[in-house]
Amino acid sequence: MAAPTGRGRRAARRLAPLALEAWRRWQSLPPEEKERYRMLARRYADRGRGAGRTAYERLGRRGRGGPPRASGR
Repeated sequence: MAAPTGRGRRAARRLAPLALEAWRRWQSLPPEEKERYRMLARRYADRGRGAGRTAYERLGRRGRGGPPRASGR
């Protein structure tokens, strides 16, 4: 894989300390807290998946933002 250049390198330099700190904090959590966060993340993901489908159905649209369906069909 090629080495990052330009914007990618700059972004990696800025994000690396944040990612490292997030990993350290995660590692220091007790197992009960980790499981609680995992359950919350699962619940949010399931909620988001369901909301995406129903939003298009409610709007009566096909695909990504196409014109509304004709009411006569």
